[in-house]
Amino acid sequence: MEYIQIDINVNREGIEPVVSALMEVGITDVVIEDPADIDDLLNKENDYEWDYIDDSVLELKNQEPKVTVYLEDDEEGRAKAENARSAVDGLKSAAAAGVFGEGIDLGPLSVEIRTDDDSEWKDKWKEYFKPSKISRSIVVKPTWEEYTAKEDEKVLEIDPGMAFGTGTHETTSLCVRLMEDYMKPGDKVLDVGCGSGILAIVGAMLGAGEVLGVEIDPVAVEIAQENILLNKVENVARAQFGDLTKGIDFKADVVVANLMADLVMLLSKDVAKHMLPGAKYISSGILVEKAPVVAGCMKDLGFKILEIKEDGMWCAIVAEL
Repeated sequence: MEYIQIDINVNREGIEPVVSALMEVGITDVVIEDPADIDDLLNKENDYEWDYIDDSVLELKNQEPKVTVYLEDDEEGRAKAENARSAVDGLKSAAAAGVFGEGIDLGPLSVEIRTDDDSEWKDKWKEYFKPSKISRSIVVKPTWEEYTAKEDEKVLEIDPGMAFGTGTHETTSLCVRLMEDYMKPGDKVLDVGCGSGILAIVGAMLGAGEVLGVEIDPVAVEIAQENILLNKVENVARAQFGDLTKGIDFKADVVVANLMADLVMLLSKDVAKHMLPGAKYISSGILVEKAPVVAGCMKDLGFKILEIKEDGMWCAIVAEL
């Protein structure tokens, strides 16, 4: 589908006047990129109001503010694009005349209009997903890349879709490394919040007797099941819609949950109901700074902490009852 993208370069003082000028010509849906918002976000670190900020977001700190408008490439969209250009030109003239105050600078107020085909960018992310060895034995490989496995490697093929994990994040690799350490052949494995199915597939590749991936997003369940079939482990692993508090009757030797700290704490009580005697509980998606809080919650629920493994700013916790 063709669409029109309008980028208006401003400084922080120029954001509000530009948005107001666009609203006056009937353009109310805008995207604002303001690097100062990244600083505001980072300043919340000690309050633990977020668990993960992608590197691509941090890169925005070095950019200038920008207001972006997306329009359909039709007669109405093209007319709105010209109206937007005229509105910004008028704003530039008003600023030069001192309407906003003497010496007030609204930034460059430059307008860039282009027409694109979304087929050119919707799969752009695939360029950055390459085969990656995430543990001693597991290599995650996208379906569109070639890779020749070494003697001691198991290759997991994945087609995650744009919205689901590729397996290369530290939180996933921590889980995989700990699964290698604690799983035994024939173990039953429960993957809580299985996403694209990576940890469920890893469980099967490491010799599990049965693996269940549970996920509350029905689209993710479909993708996970497709990836299970792709890796030919459907005789051992399956993905299922649901959560631990409703309708899941499965007990495991290893429970793995790559979620977030708050979710890990919330679900830990229910996890206990799905653990066989001697079972290990591997949880990840936890900031290192939050490890004492999460571990303390687990201890209060009767868990014994066996290990806390760190990788950069992230950690994973292994516990048992």
